[in-house]
Amino acid sequence: MSTAPQLTVRSLLPGGDGAGLVMVEGEVLDHASLAREVGRLAERLGAAGIGPNDRVAIVLPNGPEMALTLLAVMSVGCAAPLNPRYTAEEFAFYLGDLRPAALVTLGEGSTAAHAVAGDTLRIDVVGSGGHLDFDTSTARRPAPRRPSRDDEALVLHTSGTTSRPKIVPLLQRNLATSARNIASSLQLSAVDRSLNVMPLFHIHGIMAGLLAPLSAGAAVIATPGFDAFKFGRWLEDLEPTYYSAVPTMHHLVLARARARGKRHTALRFVRSSSSALPRAVLDQLRDLFGVPVIECYGMTEASHQMTANPLPPRIAKPGSVGIPTGIEVAIANEAGALLPPSTRGEVVIRGATVIDGYENNPEANAASFFDGWFRTGDEGFCDEEGYLFLTGRIKEQINRGGEKISPLEVEDVLLAHPGVSEAAVFAIPDERLGEDVGAVVVPGQGPAPTDAELREYLRERLASFKVPKTILFADEIPKGATGKVQRIGLAGKLGLGSAP
Repeated sequence: MSTAPQLTVRSLLPGGDGAGLVMVEGEVLDHASLAREVGRLAERLGAAGIGPNDRVAIVLPNGPEMALTLLAVMSVGCAAPLNPRYTAEEFAFYLGDLRPAALVTLGEGSTAAHAVAGDTLRIDVVGSGGHLDFDTSTARRPAPRRPSRDDEALVLHTSGTTSRPKIVPLLQRNLATSARNIASSLQLSAVDRSLNVMPLFHIHGIMAGLLAPLSAGAAVIATPGFDAFKFGRWLEDLEPTYYSAVPTMHHLVLARARARGKRHTALRFVRSSSSALPRAVLDQLRDLFGVPVIECYGMTEASHQMTANPLPPRIAKPGSVGIPTGIEVAIANEAGALLPPSTRGEVVIRGATVIDGYENNPEANAASFFDGWFRTGDEGFCDEEGYLFLTGRIKEQINRGGEKISPLEVEDVLLAHPGVSEAAVFAIPDERLGEDVGAVVVPGQGPAPTDAELREYLRERLASFKVPKTILFADEIPKGATGKVQRIGLAGKLGLGSAP
């Protein structure tokens, strides 16, 4: 991959007469207009004193306004997008941790963020769609230099399920390289349209939904976020060629589509990432749309995608998250020795999309990096052809009296039961064993299975020590802001105590 100086987010917006940004209401900006708008908004930010490495916290809902603001901020400084649903207490933590130079909001609709922003420069978004502007009373000053490839473009936090969230600084070159890697793996071109339903405060939406298609000259349909009731109409009216989502969203797509049967759309493929896609959901999506369903593996510290199952005519292996896409992927043991194919260990990565290190966290850096490799915290193995198979998060493994159990393995069996719609498996405290297996299940359509029926079903397919000690039934499973189940801490949320 080239290391040319122009390897920045701004370099991903070359201009052109094809559709660039598409609003669900019908307005379209071609690539040339999009590049001009982003440049104009970037100049407005520069006039407000924002320059390279200046962090700008963005608190906006999904949609074209968020997409344009994100692109403009990353073109002149460093974007720090935050979930607009945070409470004032959460905003106080993130703004205090990030120390942004400015805060971009919708104005009076962002009271929680404003309440704790202190004297941070406030920039309000005015207008909508492709008629956007920034309202600031800051005096004009000469525009600073454009960011270089080694300047920060985006800063996000890790999920913080087991410790204080860590700051992940992503450089211009990280994002630009990752966007092109993703576009290459998905064979994106100017004829494609991304239906972005992922939140743009999450690396998945920013990279796979926005930057990757723009880098290939494709269009981005800027939706207000995932909406199961509007999704079918978006497919029909806006004719996207792909969408990328987390498994919980795919599941809702299936739930709404069952009554309508197989859909004829413009989709070329469906992409899934951010957590494991159950085989049953993959098969049903493929049957529903009649297109390949591509499961990918990504994380914030790698600027999103690390591996992906290839599109036809290459083989996508069921149960695998595919082959490396532009970076190196290996399996290592605790001592850092790389392991041969088919040997289970920790997934490690290195390459141009991987961060140089966490911010102000030497302990995390010492634990995560060795000999140029980054430890992902995921367990898995690579087969002889280089396809990666994940077996679970190392910290999410259940240690039942010395027996190590992967929650994914038990979930896969539960989800194959016709009466189960969703399932999550997690550790629960046990006085004798330390940890035991717990599960929460959302029943599917038709008669709900009983606890005894599920146990018998599992015993026929799993070793006895993997069968959950406790099975709860619920209308929904608690999830994070991006639709991912957080297994660590789930026992406490469900009133089962806190596993060690």
